[in-house]
Amino acid sequence: MRRIVPLVLLLLLLPASAHGTTPDVRVTAFYYPWYGTSARDGSYQHWGQDGHRPPNDIASSYYPARGLYSSSDKGVIGNQMAEIRNAGIDEIAVSWWGQGSPEDQRLPLVLRAAKRWGLQVAAHLEPYPGRSVASTVADVAYLRSLGITTFYVYRALDLPVSDWAAAKPQLHAGGALLFAQTAMAGAAAAAGFDGIYTYDIVTYGGGSFGRICGEAQRLHLLCAPSVGPGYDARRGDGDPRVKPRRNGETYDAMWRAAIQARADRVTITSFNEWHEGTQIEPAVPKCLPGGFCYLNYEGAYGTTGLAASYAYLNRTSYWSSVLGAANP
Repeated sequence: MRRIVPLVLLLLLLPASAHGTTPDVRVTAFYYPWYGTSARDGSYQHWGQDGHRPPNDIASSYYPARGLYSSSDKGVIGNQMAEIRNAGIDEIAVSWWGQGSPEDQRLPLVLRAAKRWGLQVAAHLEPYPGRSVASTVADVAYLRSLGITTFYVYRALDLPVSDWAAAKPQLHAGGALLFAQTAMAGAAAAAGFDGIYTYDIVTYGGGSFGRICGEAQRLHLLCAPSVGPGYDARRGDGDPRVKPRRNGETYDAMWRAAIQARADRVTITSFNEWHEGTQIEPAVPKCLPGGFCYLNYEGAYGTTGLAASYAYLNRTSYWSSVLGAANP
């Protein structure tokens, strides 16, 4: 098992790209470049959604170990890519909300940092206002010009299957690979997608992976079920549903299920979606003056302190190795 080391030591590691070519993608993590701080961006972007008041009161049930950060900070992005790569993750799927969006503007920075660490970059195409199949065709062409060839389309089947099918030649130009976020393999196949992923770890638990992957692979689709450590969006958007982490047991159970389902690749929800509490990015204990304390990773896999902050990155390294052995 490779160990994830504290951030200060990561800076001493050679980039993965220095050791040869990037291997085939087995593990992908969903990544969010939408955070901002008042010092760098003029306001606390996303940290203050749903009525919260940063820097102490934030829209998350957890508090990041690196503090509130800006996704336009080159140093932060570089350190995140180092953590991701050293966790055995091959690819990040970057949340993208259309041309000209803040996420689009930050994409070149992410691409440069990911390349340095030997990470592949995919686009996670989000349902921005006015999104259509026609606009997605234009989006894919634009993103391909930046070197991106893999696309995860969130809520793809909100749009007509017939429209997707008609656009298949354009969408797949240049060897593009498209995954639809759905458990309905038949509809994804009819729409012309290459594979499916689930993303939502509450709706699609590990018990559904065998069925989902079996149906997908019978239809010659790639199956990329999504695993995650837990879910708690009560402070992020008020969703009362909670999927507890159980000190790491939730994450382990989903990984086991994905491997047993013979997944073609595993997608992780998420590296840093702090609003929904699905992140594996390091977190720390923190309490507000009024008595509220953020959740943290203390006790995960029997760890405490700094080791607990990195517990889920370390465990991702372990499971990435297991997946590689099971699916060489």
